[in-house]
Amino acid sequence: MRNRRILVGFVSSLLLSLSPLAAAPVIERGIDVFTTAADGKTSYDFARNPIPAGFFCKSSKPFSGRIQLKGLPLATEIAGQLEGADTVVERLDDAVFDDYGRAMTRIQFRALSLVSIAPLKTSCGAFHTYISLSGKQRVTTMNLQRTQAGGGSFTVPVAVDIRMTFIPVKPARGQRARNLELTGSFIFPARPIPWSFVDSAMTKSSGPVVVDTNGDLAPDAWLPGTSNFLPGRSPGSRNKATYCCPEEVCHYESPGCAHCTVTYPAGCQGHCP
Repeated sequence: MRNRRILVGFVSSLLLSLSPLAAAPVIERGIDVFTTAADGKTSYDFARNPIPAGFFCKSSKPFSGRIQLKGLPLATEIAGQLEGADTVVERLDDAVFDDYGRAMTRIQFRALSLVSIAPLKTSCGAFHTYISLSGKQRVTTMNLQRTQAGGGSFTVPVAVDIRMTFIPVKPARGQRARNLELTGSFIFPARPIPWSFVDSAMTKSSGPVVVDTNGDLAPDAWLPGTSNFLPGRSPGSRNKATYCCPEEVCHYESPGCAHCTVTYPAGCQGHCP
């Protein structure tokens, strides 16, 4: 009987050691970079808060329509270092998993660069619309759940404060264009999003980067590199093509705006079939 109890205890210990949650690694702090497609899914809707009459010029009418957006690659000190990404979010802390596969970290928007797919037409002429971050961004908490060895899911409300700049397609001759800007503040509600550990056998992490964080096209802030975390991709794939083609992730702040992105492991950009 005693030997049986010893055997049961040994087997239980062995099974626990083989559990994907037993040897819980740490998700290291770092940045996550995203690319916004020009497919019309990312947009800003002015239905709830129209642009007022007279904003573009004295004769302009209120605008309550929707502007569709696409990514504009962020300017970096080393050209092409972010491989065309237009959005950067920083995880501020290492996320350490407990015995139940739970971990927490804080996130903060660090860079955003979007442009309208088509100019906005008004009675005052057509305008390109650019979106960047406005001032220091709010910090929110990410809750992670590790469900298997390769990853799991996370939830996080995403807070972002933006500046929207309107630039004439054809500035009036001999006249200096007015600085037309609007600001907005949003929180995209939390919802479950898959994540996986980066497969170091397939890719390598991206080092620290100096990037434009205020939308003036001049790199101005040092950010840490990517780490061992890949948001938006379900864990488990070992196929190179699948690994390099993560799922699309969309955030909605109804009815104000939507932002749909994908993220690639370093070195995977352009390898999707």
